[in-house]
Amino acid sequence: MSRIMNEIKERAKALGKTIVLAEGEEPRTIDAAEIITAQGIAKIILLGNIDKMKEIRPNVDFSKYQIVDPLTADITEYAEILYQSKLNSKKPLTIEEAQKQMRGCLYYGAMMVKQGLADGMVGGAINSTGNVLRAGLNIIKTAPGCKTISGVFLMCFEGTPFTDNEVMVFGDCAVTPAPTAEQLADIAISSEETARKLLNMDPRVAMLSFSTKGSAKHENVDKVVEALNMVKERRPDIAIDGELQVDAALVPSVAALKAPGSKIAGHANVFIFPDLQSGNIGYKICQRFSGAEAIGPICQGFAKPINDLSRGCVAEDIVSVVAITCLQAI
Repeated sequence: MSRIMNEIKERAKALGKTIVLAEGEEPRTIDAAEIITAQGIAKIILLGNIDKMKEIRPNVDFSKYQIVDPLTADITEYAEILYQSKLNSKKPLTIEEAQKQMRGCLYYGAMMVKQGLADGMVGGAINSTGNVLRAGLNIIKTAPGCKTISGVFLMCFEGTPFTDNEVMVFGDCAVTPAPTAEQLADIAISSEETARKLLNMDPRVAMLSFSTKGSAKHENVDKVVEALNMVKERRPDIAIDGELQVDAALVPSVAALKAPGSKIAGHANVFIFPDLQSGNIGYKICQRFSGAEAIGPICQGFAKPINDLSRGCVAEDIVSVVAITCLQAI
């Protein structure tokens, strides 16, 4: 495991955050809860049936966790909150539908976060990404001023030839297939915040394209430039530039030729890809060619932290995501 991830865990320990693990009856989740508690990373709430948990892991002392079973809990208040929040939406719920939703662990866990009983939620070991994100969007909703949920990877280059920037942030590599200019602006702002919170870095954001400073003309380039201008208007404090090709964003000698005078070109550490295809391909090429550790995807854009897991995850992956979720809750 990279030094970066170890530092994130150490910082999480000092925060004393409470994280709800929505899939408490899942073996990897229970194993992760044991590691998290033993290492003091966070306080854990497990959702599910205690008898099933004991059957799965008979040697675990479950008394050290808060355990809630949404199937038997009093969901009256939670269902009413959900029902009221949907009254004026395009798809309102009946109170019976709201009650049914709140019997699900993802919705119940998200409501615990919304109500301040937990600082964040992690799920997805046995639930699809879509289900995790829908629970977050329906209950937690997006952060003020942001309309877009996205996913970034922390690319850790420790032990690789790329040591000038030991860690970089790549986004969006996980959620929005074809972002509009407004969504790209949201992604850039969220990614800058993620970089600051998780890495304590001074973010320098590059809006990536196949063009640098007008070297090519295309509507896809226009979208990136429009997004850049939106960020500058909404958040003039963010250090950002574009449109930039990857080499111009990353290599000082190339930046001097292609984007002279740019304070970001050649020194970027947060890379915003123009669409999900390029983002997903880009981080995987970087990971496989360089040997970098790719930590993520890390969900961003929610009003309070919700994170998704790969269904192929192991317990240690859950531990890492919980530590990240703690830092997002600062």
